[in-house]
Amino acid sequence: MIRVLLVDDQQLVRAGLRMLCESDVDIEVVAEADNGRDAVRLAGELHPDVVMMDLRMPGMDGTTATARIRAAHPACRVVVVTTFDDDDHLYPALAAGACGFLVKDAAPAELLAGIHRAADGDSPFSPGVLRRLVDRAVRAREAEPKTALPSITPRERDVLRLVAAGLTNQEIADQLHLGITTVKTHVTSLMTKTGSPNRVRLAMLAIRASDVTP
Repeated sequence: MIRVLLVDDQQLVRAGLRMLCESDVDIEVVAEADNGRDAVRLAGELHPDVVMMDLRMPGMDGTTATARIRAAHPACRVVVVTTFDDDDHLYPALAAGACGFLVKDAAPAELLAGIHRAADGDSPFSPGVLRRLVDRAVRAREAEPKTALPSITPRERDVLRLVAAGLTNQEIADQLHLGITTVKTHVTSLMTKTGSPNRVRLAMLAIRASDVTP
């Protein structure tokens, strides 16, 4: 069962997300919050697996709340769900430790899949947001000196290349004929070796690297 905390200052949005989550037998909504301060408190009390986090809220905003939750509870996965998909909101949220970024007008199936992917260690992104991330990383690779990677194994390099291409853990496992647990282990090792706080930063680092071609 995936334990989810819903954070949004609009009651109607929270009600819609709760109804959506309750349609999935593998998801349990453990609490709701309408501001970042309560979200931080509830995350500490209830230890949810996934937090669905709005960004613009009165008092403590979602980016600050994300940073505090991730600092205190590194295993908790925070997915930003917002109407704002511009870079001014995207990059601070990622820097704060969010593992994914979904827009509120995404299809219900995409939102549910995002919760499952986050709980499974993946990084769910709405397609338009992901395309912007990749485009920005590619431009950076062309304009800046290439990034040198730390020492990684040949298999880790294979996994890193597919992470940079945007594949999920399951897709990587299928393509490389590996078990899903083995892929998760490689991704965790790569994040540790590169100092990447989340999968998205790992993918962007890989795209900028001189010896990894997505």
